[in-house]
Amino acid sequence: MRFSKWHGLGNDYLLVERGDLATPLTPALVTRLCDYHFGVGSDGVLEVASVDGPTAEVVIWNPDGSTAELSGNGTRIAARWLARQTDADEVRIRVGTREVVAHMREGLQVETEMGVVEVSAREDLDVDGTRLEFTPVSVGNPHAVIERDPDRAELLRLGPLVERHPRFPERTNVQLVRVDSPNEATVAVWERGAGETLSSGTSACAVAGAAVANGWCESPVTIHLAGGDLVVELGEGLRARLTGPAQEICRGEIAEELLEEVSGR
Repeated sequence: MRFSKWHGLGNDYLLVERGDLATPLTPALVTRLCDYHFGVGSDGVLEVASVDGPTAEVVIWNPDGSTAELSGNGTRIAARWLARQTDADEVRIRVGTREVVAHMREGLQVETEMGVVEVSAREDLDVDGTRLEFTPVSVGNPHAVIERDPDRAELLRLGPLVERHPRFPERTNVQLVRVDSPNEATVAVWERGAGETLSSGTSACAVAGAAVANGWCESPVTIHLAGGDLVVELGEGLRARLTGPAQEICRGEIAEELLEEVSGR
């Protein structure tokens, strides 16, 4: 099984092509591949299911073996990979029901049209004896945006509890947000199915959407994450344009003995 490893501001993914796979991806295999000690190590796997010219269909796997409805960093990585394959400056990545149009910009930068950010009214949530006010947001996947100092200890305490709170039957991504200026916010991210994450593109879009809708910020919003900065521009109807880097790290091949062990052959 051949793969390439990429990252978007430290949010790293393995990219594989379904046509190259002698062994189909399964939750167990994805979990093993994503393990940093017993596998290759990554925050997820991008499975390119099909390519038709400058359009690719991609399945995004989380490191716990579940699949994600969307990933901003993962989509940006897949877009840059496809642009390289097709020598195109504009490509389209289909993830589930969403199609993301991506434009290659100077250097490693990729600009993606992420669609509408759906922001709902703020709610209260009781978590571990703490009452939290959060903003529910959907960017094709669910988010709970909490205006609270993005302290790492608090993220590690609250992140898994909010992710699996009964309020979210399908679980949720969690962001702790500090508004720094009318156009800046610092964010700590707990990603559904992955845990603490250095960067998240859909989280950046969710935070920007919530910040603009709640009057905390105005577009464009620079989102400061542990791995670096992403820029979100919000147009009419909170349609989001996300810009950030995508970089290839290495290429390799998974050993047959690992595949045999996981598959039980």
